[in-house]
Amino acid sequence: MLQFYFLSVLLNLITGLILFCSLENIRGNPSDQDAGNTGNPSVNKTITGFLDSRNFRLVLGVLSVLVGLMKLLSVIQNDVPVVGDLIPAVAGVTGGFCILLEYYMNSTTVNFVPGKFLQSVFIDGRKFIGIFCIVAAVLHFIFPRVLFL
Repeated sequence: MLQFYFLSVLLNLITGLILFCSLENIRGNPSDQDAGNTGNPSVNKTITGFLDSRNFRLVLGVLSVLVGLMKLLSVIQNDVPVVGDLIPAVAGVTGGFCILLEYYMNSTTVNFVPGKFLQSVFIDGRKFIGIFCIVAAVLHFIFPRVLFL
């Protein structure tokens, strides 16, 4: 279905950009992170404030995982099921899980210590997952009917 194709490209791109870019690099000044900043907000601060919103990240993570799973089930016409969109589906599920894990770690009141695998892959390697999501989105957009893309 073309709807899931478009959602996959869009969500993988947004998820990849959020995972790749750290908030300090986007905002430039870590002292502006408090919500009580009453200065004149520029357009960049408004956009990053929206992307930094906990609700936005929760919805983005859930949608990325769901669309990634749906890409395994639904394919573009005359494409191979499951294998046809494997890379964008894996990128969506992986990127969405990374954002959901970050959301959970920031919102939980319980002392959560991730295992070595979760720490090394999904927390320390989030920039690499972001690059993988961006590359998958761009290649999936350019080559829609290529096997695995």
